Amino acid sequence: MIRDDILARLPVRTAVPALERALDGHGSAVLCAPPGTGKTTLVPLVLAGLLGDGPVRRVIVAEPRRIAARAAARRMAWLLGERVGERVGFTVRGERAVGRSTVVEVVTTGVLLQRLQRDQELAGVDVVILDECHERHLDADTVAAFLLDVRAALRPELRLVAASATTDAAGWARLLGDAPVVEARGVSCPVEVVWAPPVQPVRPPHGMRVDPALLTHVASVVRRALAERDGDVLCFLPGVGEIARVAGQLGETGAEVLQVHGRAPAAVQDAVLAGSSGRRRIVLATAVAESSLTVPGVRIVVDAGLAREPRTDHARGLSALTTVRVSQAGARQRAGRAGREAPGAVYRCWSEAEDARLVRFPSPEIKVADLAAFALQAACWGDPDASGLALLDPPPAGALAAARTVLAAIGAVETVRTVEAPRTVTAVEAVDGGAAGGGGGRVTDRGVRMARLGLHPRLARALLDGAGQVGTRRAAEVVALLSEEPPRSYGDDLAAAWRTARSGGDAYAARWRQEARRLASAAGEDTAGREPAATDDAVAGLVAALAFPERVARARGAGSYLMVSGTGGELADTSRLRAAPWLAVAVADRPATAAAARVRLAAVIDEDTARAAAGHLRVAGEEVRWEDGDVVARRVERLGAVDLSVRALRSPDPRLVREALLDGLAREGLGLLHWTRDARGLRERLAFLHREVGRGWPDVSDDALLADPDAWLEPELSRARRRSDLGRLDAGQALRRLLPWATGEAARLDELAPERVEVPSGSRVRVEYGGPQPVLAVKLQELFGLRETPKVAGVPVLVHLLSPAGRPAAVTADLASFWQEGYRAVRAELRGRYPRHPWPEDPSTAVATRRTNARR
Repeated sequence: MIRDDILARLPVRTAVPALERALDGHGSAVLCAPPGTGKTTLVPLVLAGLLGDGPVRRVIVAEPRRIAARAAARRMAWLLGERVGERVGFTVRGERAVGRSTVVEVVTTGVLLQRLQRDQELAGVDVVILDECHERHLDADTVAAFLLDVRAALRPELRLVAASATTDAAGWARLLGDAPVVEARGVSCPVEVVWAPPVQPVRPPHGMRVDPALLTHVASVVRRALAERDGDVLCFLPGVGEIARVAGQLGETGAEVLQVHGRAPAAVQDAVLAGSSGRRRIVLATAVAESSLTVPGVRIVVDAGLAREPRTDHARGLSALTTVRVSQAGARQRAGRAGREAPGAVYRCWSEAEDARLVRFPSPEIKVADLAAFALQAACWGDPDASGLALLDPPPAGALAAARTVLAAIGAVETVRTVEAPRTVTAVEAVDGGAAGGGGGRVTDRGVRMARLGLHPRLARALLDGAGQVGTRRAAEVVALLSEEPPRSYGDDLAAAWRTARSGGDAYAARWRQEARRLASAAGEDTAGREPAATDDAVAGLVAALAFPERVARARGAGSYLMVSGTGGELADTSRLRAAPWLAVAVADRPATAAAARVRLAAVIDEDTARAAAGHLRVAGEEVRWEDGDVVARRVERLGAVDLSVRALRSPDPRLVREALLDGLAREGLGLLHWTRDARGLRERLAFLHREVGRGWPDVSDDALLADPDAWLEPELSRARRRSDLGRLDAGQALRRLLPWATGEAARLDELAPERVEVPSGSRVRVEYGGPQPVLAVKLQELFGLRETPKVAGVPVLVHLLSPAGRPAAVTADLASFWQEGYRAVRAELRGRYPRHPWPEDPSTAVATRRTNARR
């Protein structure tokens, strides 16, 4: 029997007519409805025609998480007075409850993505609702783009609804073609906000680390909330580790403590959603409880204010979650859980002032995540570079390029090989084939098969290639371990974790067995493998290396490893893997300030396995480079950054030696050449003429000289072989090649920028050109009688007037003015100190001299 009394109280009911009009007129709409108003449960039933006299339509509701999909389906079935699998069903990875009469099906966005790839028309589906679209998961954004393609090209009658409580409504409306925005006003029940920041400052989150002091504070806020208010508590924490730590501090509250996260068994999730059995409950949850869930009995939310987001280091092939502050949208979603059934309260573990500084929405996953799976889906859709997809945010070019390189390396997309001559320091050739990036990016048959496995492309490659070598079942079991990282209690040895999972009776082991069976079935024929007698260690190592070839690593001592990507890795001091010469690293994270990544999960391999798995990264050839201050020439064979063999090269290619020397000059500067005082002076004179005269006088800056070494360093540079040869190369002689000989201007060098100028005393004094203005440093008595400041190339020199002892006495760019105004003060100061030198009253008419009065 339909529970009309409950359905009638759902606030979203007032917005349903406007939503139906929007869909009838435009075909798509954005539905904004606060938490608890019934958008996830009432709207699909109405649009499917299950609550009225309208036509029955088939509706798909896409949820971002499995727990939300299962809960939404059960809630709708309960509202209809039915069991799940009748008119309302659900499909998530590894579980399906759908019958012949099902017209409303709740699926995860990942399941819908797979379905679209198999059936682009979505035959028989009338309406698709993208629920909780504010979360901006990559699968959800991809599904939206694909559905818009379907509407535009194949199914214009297909109706689309983007629904959320806190979404960027304007952005989604534009994406859906200026779709109408329908808003449901009001919430089920009011929620009071209680600000509960820590008394003492706590350290901000860093990587995966959360200050234990904050978790202790969160536990104290939970106890306070229990004392101050009635009802159950739903507490939001960023991850499984933090949930366990807080749970350990709440053992004496007398309440039942439940832990809900993506890894929690379905039975635990169901128990939480079933309601209390009499005792008060504290439900500790990650963001899985943020959306689409009504937890019966909850009147209080305690929010730690943290969330986890993915981050990817594309250069090193490392992906990890990082802890961030919750967004304003996320905080509103969480608070709404307290007002689903009755008035409630949210205790926020931060201040009201901090709340205003929170970002509005969470980071779109497309901006921060590994895009390999997205790139494969786009290629399967027929748009390899995703340029034709309607996305709220375009994928970052660098991240997409890195993803396409991965797909090319594993044979998921086609490539067009290009060969370019090496520029400077290295001559290498790929010796094991494989794709080297670039190319058209069209999906291969192998790529289509990978996409349909429901795995990250790296893991799909490991399953398909590993099955042929070690057997489908064993490959599937190891890939199942890699698809959901085992608990830390399983240790860092992948093979040992595999054995623990096989014999384990915990929740993880149960999920692992289910996923292993699914993968073995999806991989197709159950092959025995070419190496049926291989040990667990060998199998685990091979499969992990196939999945993450860039993380194949060789020991460099004391638990330290170098991955072929160039990233260092460190094992824990207690790890039993520390003696292994080679590892296949399955899980690693690199803190922002750390020099090396921490290896969380790895398997022992040998060099042959490393060569086979990372063969596309294997290079061999002559290598000539500038290293440690000199030219190094050798024949190398390596896997990425890991040297396999190195032999000195006696007769390296002169062209590569020359390029290495130029690289050394660029790194360490032109000081590697032999610079006499005259050579430095010539360079300064030329720089002066280039600046002041131009008209063909050369640019002798470092950048200009290194940009065209042929113009001045040849043929000496071609004969050089090492650093010492550069040190014998006469820089001054080389620079003279740059003078404008062809125009005849070179002959005027000494006229325009003389090295020395003659002063009235007869001395020839050096002009320094190194500063912004030429400088003439001369004893004051040698300039008597000179009324105008000397000039070079029409530019007045800056005269540094020296005392008879050669010390600075005055500086002037206007000698005539100095004789009239400044000289008198200098004369008064120095005449008593140097009485044997002339100090005439009128220096402009006196005779210049280099001698004292006594010798005149």
